[in-house]
Amino acid sequence: MPALLPVASRLLLLPRALLTMASGSPPTQPSPASDSGSGYVPGSVSAAFVTCPNEKVAKEIARAVVEKRLAACVNLIPQITSIYEWKGKIEEDSEVLMMIKTQSSLVP
Repeated sequence: MPALLPVASRLLLLPRALLTMASGSPPTQPSPASDSGSGYVPGSVSAAFVTCPNEKVAKEIARAVVEKRLAACVNLIPQITSIYEWKGKIEEDSEVLMMIKTQSSLVP
């Protein structure tokens, strides 16, 4: 797995394979949130999922992302198990999953 870059290098420089966008398409019927006058626009909010090797790294990145106002909130989900292929072998590692909630316009 590529080495993690210092937080000063910005989240946008993390390996793209670690980042997945999850955003929905606008619904065909108005949703209760859009009826309530909350200002929510369907498709304007995304969640990026990033894995980190440990809690220290995850907290460092999460704090930097929130401080720089790149995300409204980052949830850290500890002790997930990742199973993946790396250099022709099946690997298994314990990682921390970051769920980064942000505006879709801020995700590359």
